[in-house]
Amino acid sequence: MTAPPPPGSPRTRPKARREEWAGPLMALPALAGLVLFVALPFAMAIGLSLFNVRLDSFRPPEFFALEQYRRILVSSEFSGDFYRALGNNVLFAAVIVPVQVTAALGLALLLNRPLRGMPVFRTFFFMPVVFPMALIATVWRLIFDPGPDGMLNSVLGFATFGLFSPHDWLGEASTAMPSIMLLSLWQGVGLQMVIILAGLQGIPGQLYEAAEVDGAGRWQRFRAVTLPGLRNTLVFVALVTTILSFRLFDQVYILTRGGPDGATSTVMHLAVTTAFAESNVGRAAAMTVVLFVVVLGLTLLQRRLVTQEREIS
Repeated sequence: MTAPPPPGSPRTRPKARREEWAGPLMALPALAGLVLFVALPFAMAIGLSLFNVRLDSFRPPEFFALEQYRRILVSSEFSGDFYRALGNNVLFAAVIVPVQVTAALGLALLLNRPLRGMPVFRTFFFMPVVFPMALIATVWRLIFDPGPDGMLNSVLGFATFGLFSPHDWLGEASTAMPSIMLLSLWQGVGLQMVIILAGLQGIPGQLYEAAEVDGAGRWQRFRAVTLPGLRNTLVFVALVTTILSFRLFDQVYILTRGGPDGATSTVMHLAVTTAFAESNVGRAAAMTVVLFVVVLGLTLLQRRLVTQEREIS
C-alpha cells in the first residue's frame, strides 16, 4: 500500500491550486450580476445626472455638472416636491420598519410550534409575498373603494349598524398614506416572518431547557434566550425592511399616483414621473442618486448603532 504524497509535493500542488480557485469561480456569477444590474446602472445614473437629458428633445445632452442636484436640493422651484417626497419615504419607513418587524416576530413565535397543520398556516401567511404587487394593489384598490359598496366601507358600516358613513380612504390626505402602509404591512410581513422563523429554529433547545430548570418564566425565557439568539436576524430584517421601504413605488403608482396633493408621493414615484411624464431624465437620475446616498447613510447608521450596542453589552 503506497503512502499518500506529503503536503507541498509536486503531486498535491495542482489540487491545492484548483481548491484556491474554486471559491472565486463559484462567486463569479453572483459578482457578475451585482456588477451588471447594480454597479453599472448606478454608474450610468450618476453620469446621466450630470447632463440635461430630455426625452422630448433631439438636442444632444448638455453638460450640467451639479446643476441638477442644486435644483432638487436648493432651488425653491423643484426642491419642495423632492423634500416632501423624501419626507413621505422617511415617514413610511419610520412606521413600517418597527411595526412590520414586531408583527413578523409575533407571527414567527406563534408558528414556531410543533402542531398539526402548522405548515399550512405558514404557507397562508407567506402567500401575499409570492403574488405580484400590481395584483395585490389592484385588489386593495377595490377594498378601499370610496363608495358605500366598497368592501372596507361596507364592513365598517355593518359593524357600526349603519352609523359609519362611507369614506374616501385613498382620496383624503389623512388616510391615503396609512392605507398604503396597511397594504404594505399585510403584503410584506410574511417575508420577515419566514426569516425570523428560521432564526428561531436555529436557537438550541438546550438553552430553553436550562432557563426553565432555573425557574425562568415564559417572558424571562423570551428576554434571556429568544431575543439574544435573534439579535443578528432582527438586525438583518430591519436593514432589509428599511431598504425596501425607501423603494416604495408600486403601491403609490397604482393606488394614488402620488396624490392627493402629494400626500403619498415618494422619491421613486417622483423620479419616474419626472423622467417619463416630464421627459427630464437627468433630473430623475439625480433624484435616484440622492435617494441611494440617503439609504446608504441610514444603513450605515443602523449598523453603527448596533455595533455600539454590542460593545456596551
